[in-house]
Amino acid sequence: MISVDNLAVEFSGSTLFSEVSFVINPTDKIALMGKNGAGKSTMMKIVAGVQKATRGHVRAPKDAVIAYLPQHLFTEDNCTVFEEAAKAFKHVFEMRDQMAELNHALETRTDYESEEYMGIIQKVTELGEKYYLLEDVNYDAEVEKALKGLGFKQEDFTRQTKEFSGGWRMRIELAKILLQKPDLILLDEPTNHIDIESVIWLEDFLVNKANAVMVISHDRAFIDNITNRTIEVTMGRIYDYKANYSHYLQLREERRAHQIKAYKEQQKFIADNMAFIERFKGTYSKTNQVNSRERMLEKLEIIEIDEVDNSALKLRFPPSPRSGDHPVTVKDVSKSYGEKVVFKNANLSIFRGEKVSFVGRNGEGKSTMVKAIMGEIEVEGQCQLGHNVKVGYFAQNQASLLDLELTIFQTVDEIAQGEIRNQIRNILGSFMFSGDDIEKKVSVLSGGEKTRLAMVKLLLEPVNLLILDEPTNHLDLKSKDVLKEALSNYDGTLILVSHDRDFLQGLSQKVFEFKDQRVIEHFETIDAFLERNRIKNIAEINLMK
Repeated sequence: MISVDNLAVEFSGSTLFSEVSFVINPTDKIALMGKNGAGKSTMMKIVAGVQKATRGHVRAPKDAVIAYLPQHLFTEDNCTVFEEAAKAFKHVFEMRDQMAELNHALETRTDYESEEYMGIIQKVTELGEKYYLLEDVNYDAEVEKALKGLGFKQEDFTRQTKEFSGGWRMRIELAKILLQKPDLILLDEPTNHIDIESVIWLEDFLVNKANAVMVISHDRAFIDNITNRTIEVTMGRIYDYKANYSHYLQLREERRAHQIKAYKEQQKFIADNMAFIERFKGTYSKTNQVNSRERMLEKLEIIEIDEVDNSALKLRFPPSPRSGDHPVTVKDVSKSYGEKVVFKNANLSIFRGEKVSFVGRNGEGKSTMVKAIMGEIEVEGQCQLGHNVKVGYFAQNQASLLDLELTIFQTVDEIAQGEIRNQIRNILGSFMFSGDDIEKKVSVLSGGEKTRLAMVKLLLEPVNLLILDEPTNHLDLKSKDVLKEALSNYDGTLILVSHDRDFLQGLSQKVFEFKDQRVIEHFETIDAFLERNRIKNIAEINLMK
């Protein structure tokens, strides 16, 4: 059992949160929720031991193992993928090597009666007791199983870690954490860089094999599937619910309804007493009563109504100019990088007004096909955009295309047209830009902030073909809801690349699956495709156990 006692964090004269206490039990699967800036990541870092609180303590048993996966990693580049993942068992290998050295010393020394010899025997005995208490584990097999579950292929095991992108390095670190079988796993946005199949594998692991888990995530399906408890950080305090995310939302609404009712009753009570004080102030016979009520009001603790995201903002894309019947045609297209074949002889035809999804494991060619359609890379075969196609393209590196000298407000204001101009501040607020923030220059924004701003900009441009490549990685749940609602009502053609199942569901009528160097067309909704593949993946996972 790990206890968090009276945590407080203060900086620059303001309090992020205070008097926060809760207990993490051995089987708890906790979603740590709250709006951006509420202090979720800070609290997780304190529990992980990588950041100090202003006041308070985190107490854990002496031998407890707490493993933490941050959003951003700093990894070394001097070993292979398999070697890096195997570092999860570093302590075991060190014990084994030390025992081998000590046993070798016993075999070669002849000073059997010396204190040094007796000391070596003592060390071998103590170390052996610890070592042989460990489970009899095939460590290589465990590493292989974890890496494959997270999307690595056998041939990747011997490649250097420096050959992989940040997202894949995060998977290596995640594999190390899972292999350690810690008492508590802390995960900050773990699904941002892994595909749907790997997310399903991770869910199964966390639910069926992990001990306690605490996770920060904007992937609604993921947190609903793995958690049995939700801790909300809001307005400097926490609320603790023994419920998963969806149930927590219902309970939170009930809590706010009670708060609003109590607040109104308190305001009426204050108004009644203020009226009494004003009426009888200066009346000698009522002096004691007036003074008593004034003192009471001074000591009265005003009821606060918790902040809540205003998800009621309805944002629509501008009407789409009419395009030809076939906005996108791909015929016998192949693409290779050296000896690596991404896909070959791919064919797809997308009709005007269709909403389609590109799905598949990372590295199977989804983003490559998008770049081919956009004419950003050369391919064998034919990629054509149809008559009068106006493309709105959100690439994974879209943030780098913003004008760094403009402010946030200017970036949006220069493209907004018509009545939408009156909603600019509300739209920016929905994507977590509010108050004085909108006057910041783009050059000072973080990568995630730039990504959100690029998405806002795209939402306001009149186009008839939208191509979105992983648009939700840096969006919170509220922003994703706003974007999804807008895409549902969009009257143009949509190509969507995403690993976020909750976001995908209900958005497309046709699926192109990228797998084994092929592009396979499925004439079914994304919901039907995901359910069929979920059942297949769960079956495969069970075979691996």
